[in-house]
Amino acid sequence: MFVGLGTVINVGTIILGSALGIFGGARFPPKLRVLVTDVLGCVTLINAADNLKSIWAHTFVASVPKGWTTLGTLLALILGGVVGYLLHIEGRLENLGLSIKARFGTRDKGSFLEGFMAASLLFAIGPLAILGSVSDGMHTGIQQLVLKSTLDGFAAMAFATTFGWGVAFSAVPVAIYQFGWTAVGFFLGNILTQYQVQSLTAVGGVMLFGIGLRLLNIKVMAVGDLLPALIFAPLVALAAHQFI
Repeated sequence: MFVGLGTVINVGTIILGSALGIFGGARFPPKLRVLVTDVLGCVTLINAADNLKSIWAHTFVASVPKGWTTLGTLLALILGGVVGYLLHIEGRLENLGLSIKARFGTRDKGSFLEGFMAASLLFAIGPLAILGSVSDGMHTGIQQLVLKSTLDGFAAMAFATTFGWGVAFSAVPVAIYQFGWTAVGFFLGNILTQYQVQSLTAVGGVMLFGIGLRLLNIKVMAVGDLLPALIFAPLVALAAHQFI
């Protein structure tokens, strides 16, 4: 077994699931595809709610001053949103999707981009992506990434029936993101405490909520611009723990 095997498996299940969804999903009528997308949006909101439970986790509450589980989450999102806006992350993701679309050819722009961006963010956000990748890097097992791979494979299959090859290409940013955390685990070890992981999970829950709203056509949030919040979350939690 080699370092990074968990992410390789994860990437493979995303591509395989997407292919199965694309070639099998052609038989699905349009109304059924819309229904599948709506179901995915609802499930994403449920997933977001599950992540948001971290705000009330005992370890997180006990590690920061009273009220700072919510205030810290808000601060991390604001700081991340400002940085993401200045770096034009949402626009860069859209341009990347358009360049891939132009190179390989797909259906309509909205379908490809929505699939690429929503799947990229959905598969990268969450404690399993970070904890599993760090564990892989530290040679302590890939069980968490195997579990994540199974979940992502089924999700990719469902997404691809509606969004097509954009979902398969989400494997690229997912691979970059998870290999980065694997490198952190390999060179630095376990750098995040439990309450820092919980703070990051809470921020991820808010972002997942935004993705759910987008999938349900309720509100189009620039969730891509919030990605830096995943970096700010553990730092804000650490600062609150030590200095406030």
